[in-house]
Amino acid sequence: MSLTKADPNKQGWEAAEFPILCETCLGENPYVRMTKQNYGKECKICGRPFTVFRWLPGLGMRYKKTEVCQSCAKMKNVCQTCVLDLQYGLPTQVRDAALNITSNAPQSDINRQYFAQNMDEQIENGSSLIDYDKASAQGKEVLKRIARNEPYYKRNRAHICSFFVKGECKRGDECPYRHELPEDNDLTHQNIRDRYYGTNDPVAKKMLNRVRGGNTALTPPEDKSVTSMFVTGIEEDITEPDLRDFFYAFGEIKSVVVVYKSRCAFINYATRVGAENAAERTSETGCIIKGHTLRVAWGRPRPQGPRSEPKAATTSKPAKEISLADLKIPAPPSSAGKQTKYPSQDPTYQGSKA
Repeated sequence: MSLTKADPNKQGWEAAEFPILCETCLGENPYVRMTKQNYGKECKICGRPFTVFRWLPGLGMRYKKTEVCQSCAKMKNVCQTCVLDLQYGLPTQVRDAALNITSNAPQSDINRQYFAQNMDEQIENGSSLIDYDKASAQGKEVLKRIARNEPYYKRNRAHICSFFVKGECKRGDECPYRHELPEDNDLTHQNIRDRYYGTNDPVAKKMLNRVRGGNTALTPPEDKSVTSMFVTGIEEDITEPDLRDFFYAFGEIKSVVVVYKSRCAFINYATRVGAENAAERTSETGCIIKGHTLRVAWGRPRPQGPRSEPKAATTSKPAKEISLADLKIPAPPSSAGKQTKYPSQDPTYQGSKA
C-alpha cells in the first residue's frame, strides 16, 4: 500500500505517470518533453489534488498543462487539458445529446468527492462509464459527420498580447504572444466546468444548432465591408469554375480563391447585396456541388491595427499660404559677389608635392 493511500488525509489523491491527452493537445512533436509535479494543483471538477503535467506542444505554441484529474477524465472519456471527447474530439454536450447520455454527477460541492471515489471503484473494476456501442446508428452517424478527422493544432496557439491591444507592445517579432485584436463573441466566454458537465457550452450550442438546421453562421455581420463567403468541405473534384457557376446566380463575383490543402474556398462578391443573397439562398436550400454537401458561412473582416489613445489636439497656427510670385529666385554662384573658397578649390593643394 502506498503512503498516499495509507494517510487518511490523502485519500483519493492521484499519482500518475503519464496524462490522458488528445492528439491535438499533445502536439505534433513525437519527442515532446514534460514536467511532472505530484499533487501540484486541485482538480477543477472534483477538487482533489492530482499530478500536473506541463509541456510545449510545438514551436510557436503556448505551454499547456492538465486541468482535471484522470478520474474525472475517465468518467467522461475526455482529455485532461481541453476536456473534449477522446474518440470524436467534440464537446461532451454534443456527444451526450447524440448518444442520449444523461450525466448523474453532482455539480455542487456536496457529495462531489464521494461520487468521485465511487467512480474510481468502477473504473478499477474495468467497467466503462461511456458505452459507445449501445448508441443508436443515427447518433453515431451524426457524430462522424461533425467530428474533426485531423488534429487542430491552431488551438495551441499563444494567447493574444494585452500590450498590443493597448498599442503599447514594443517587442515586435520577439513577442511570444499573438499580435491580434480579440473578438468579443460567445465563444470567448468558455468555462471548463460547463464544458465538462455539458451545460451552457457556446461551442456545443453552435454545433447543435448547425446540426438541427439553424445556421447562425449565415447571419449577416454588422460590418458592411464584409462581402465574402467562406465555404468548407471542398473536395479535389470541385474546381473554381464549379464554384463560380453555383454562386454567380446570386450576384457578381469579384474573385474565387480555392485552398485544397485546407478544403475550403473564399467567394468574394463585388457588392454586399450579392453576398447577402448567397447567404439567404444557401441557408434555405443548402449548397450541393457534384454530390458534395458544402458548408457556407460569412467571411471575417480584416483585422485592424492596435487601438491607441488619441493624441491631444495642438493649438498650432494654420500654415500660411505662399504664392509663387512672392518667392525670390537666388542669384547664381558666379554673380553672388564674394565667393567662398574651400581648401579643395585651391589649385596648390591638388596633386602630390615633390
